[in-house]
Amino acid sequence: MNEIRVLITVALPEELLDQLKALSSRIQVEIKPMKAGEEVSEDLLDDIDVLYTSSFIPDLEDTPNLRWVQLHHAGVNHIADHAILRSDIPVTTMSGVSAPSVAEYVLMMTLNLGHRLPFMLEDKASKVWSTERSERFMPQELRNSTVGIVGYGSVGREIARLCHSFGADILAVKRDLKSLEDEGYTLAGLGDPKAELAERLYPPQAIASMASLCDFLVISVPLTSQTRGMVNDKVLTAMKPSSFVLDVSSGGIVDHGALVEALTENKIAGAALDVYPVEPLPEGSPLWEMPNVFLSPHVAGNSPMYFQGVIDCFAENMKRFLSEQPLLNLFQAERGY
Repeated sequence: MNEIRVLITVALPEELLDQLKALSSRIQVEIKPMKAGEEVSEDLLDDIDVLYTSSFIPDLEDTPNLRWVQLHHAGVNHIADHAILRSDIPVTTMSGVSAPSVAEYVLMMTLNLGHRLPFMLEDKASKVWSTERSERFMPQELRNSTVGIVGYGSVGREIARLCHSFGADILAVKRDLKSLEDEGYTLAGLGDPKAELAERLYPPQAIASMASLCDFLVISVPLTSQTRGMVNDKVLTAMKPSSFVLDVSSGGIVDHGALVEALTENKIAGAALDVYPVEPLPEGSPLWEMPNVFLSPHVAGNSPMYFQGVIDCFAENMKRFLSEQPLLNLFQAERGY
């Protein structure tokens, strides 16, 4: 049986790699942390069959035997211009690995916004005991609220599961309404594998109609040419003045000019943002000063379990690779993710 030479360019913990090596004696792993654009010897690249990487992608002519690339993260935007995405070499992502942590972040922010935590923090900083606290802190409870999720992949489905468990009604925008099952990598017991929790699914062109019904609008769709700027003035204007926007997708899907205007003119009640069109968020952005806006520095997917998660996902795909079965989380050029 031929060896399968695996080059890993991310500093993964050595002890976790035993899980990968145990799959087959054919697997030969070499770890060499590398960055994008770094030059490496031809000898290292000539014989590799599988590349596990974050940002380092060699030129195709330097990897004549390459048969599969597994990315360390869920997104592909950082290598969008590389020829590998237009080649016949399969590229897979880590979609689904961060779903639990991102969904918990969204749950935290829906509760924080809904229960008026920004105003509580404002009063604490001012050392004020509000005399109108019943009105000022009247919550938008997650129970009996409507949560609209833009993007019903692994992250969106886990958000739906958590919010539904609190008694929220779920609506969702999904690109392909003919294919309801989640065919990507999903942890057992999580998510909404058959899209059974959503009361209604909408096509992308109906996002404003869905948004008009929502108390919380959560953005969890991948950034593509079709989704860039899709949450625009039309969508935000359609929302209720009491509603909130939460963005855990990729910077560029929410039109921040329209968002700032909607917040300033009280078209919506607040927002929680983890991603931005420009990162870091510029110091001059008015979002920094808005008391009804939570800002975090693109950390919703952070987890102490991430390395274990990526090894689990990579190992599952390696099993499929060894048995010549379809790989999970396969990048598809026609959809852009």
